[in-house]
Amino acid sequence: MTYNFELPEVGEGVIEAELVQWFVNVGDQVSDGQPICEIMTDKATMEINCPQSGLVTERCGDEGDVIAVHTKLIALDQSAQANAKPTAKAPVVEKANAQSLPPARKAPEAKPTPITKPVAPVVEAQRITPTKTTDKVLASPATRLFAAEKGCDLAAIIGTGKGGRITKEDVLRSLNVVKEVAVVETETIEDKIIAPPAIQASVKFGEDKIIKIVGLRRKIAEKMVESVQRAPHFTYVDEVDVTELVALRTSLKGIAKERGVKLTYIPFIMKALVSVFRQFPTVNAIMDEKSFSVTVRGEVNIGIATDTPQGLYVPVIKNVESKSILELAAEIADLTERTRNGKAKMNELQGGTFTLTSVGNIGGRFATPIINHPEVAILGVNQIHDRPMVINGEIVARKMMYLSPSFDHRILDGAVAARFTSALKAILENPAQLLLELR
Repeated sequence: MTYNFELPEVGEGVIEAELVQWFVNVGDQVSDGQPICEIMTDKATMEINCPQSGLVTERCGDEGDVIAVHTKLIALDQSAQANAKPTAKAPVVEKANAQSLPPARKAPEAKPTPITKPVAPVVEAQRITPTKTTDKVLASPATRLFAAEKGCDLAAIIGTGKGGRITKEDVLRSLNVVKEVAVVETETIEDKIIAPPAIQASVKFGEDKIIKIVGLRRKIAEKMVESVQRAPHFTYVDEVDVTELVALRTSLKGIAKERGVKLTYIPFIMKALVSVFRQFPTVNAIMDEKSFSVTVRGEVNIGIATDTPQGLYVPVIKNVESKSILELAAEIADLTERTRNGKAKMNELQGGTFTLTSVGNIGGRFATPIINHPEVAILGVNQIHDRPMVINGEIVARKMMYLSPSFDHRILDGAVAARFTSALKAILENPAQLLLELR
């Protein structure tokens, strides 16, 4: 007897998912409820459990493939289990750089993820506790036993079988949904890391190597394409004399160090942005594609594009308008470090209203950054360099820096972008006024 297990519906509106990692091979014995693979959707990364046991005779799809819901994942021979090999364990991910990757993950035991406290934000909670039109629960004795073993309340599950009967797959689907909701609050970005970005692979001279773009690297690519296709970008570049800013930071570094804080230029730029947003509030905004409207945000939540061994992440510093420069410096250092180590929480990577991207420590005079959609603008901060400038008729050495913000032309016109950048430039060239903004 052959049983074909298809990719179940793992969330409302989810019609496909990327197959990130297989936990079983052809010839392995699979037990009832065992994780067989890991998938990634736009909402979460989750493991898929097989609702029946048997010998794996077919495995459909390769890691990195995008597969539609209700597509066959594996085929099981349920008549030849006695001759099967022992149950498979999750394969170890090969490490291209042992120091930059987290330890390989193993498939956990087949048991539901408990929720011990309220989860926020709740993802599609209605799917977990749906309203039923009848108090009678239709399910076979085997399904009732299976649900009891998994700790599931059948009254909270909508059956997809004949006449609304609850099947084992319905129970399994509810377990996956519960896991997805629980993960929203507790998982860190380390839990999502499967392999390093494809571009980090080594290639020998004289040899070609085809690298499949999967996991995080695929999501980054999709996000960038979406942003460029939806938002008509334009970049405005201006030169800023930051000689006074460099001097101010230098004078405050000692005080910051005494308090255990590393003081960079980013907190000063953040506070300058808060001031400029008061004059140009539409720059601190979010675009809603469905209603084709823009929400001008009252909070200033600035994302910081962070290069990590696993790829590009944008941790978000919330409520910048209510924090001092030293508070921002401490939070930036903590959050970006945890992001690089894969320890940032998912809610710390969400909710941004504007993004800063800086490669000044690497080099480069200016760039054309891509907007972090659905935001409407992004600021590129570039290298500070010594330049001969004419000041009061004399040539003097000054600390110069280019700002290169990009804007969504549907929302912001060129004149607004120019005035916004000029206002930011004025503050950065006379940064002492930032000290008046204690918060």
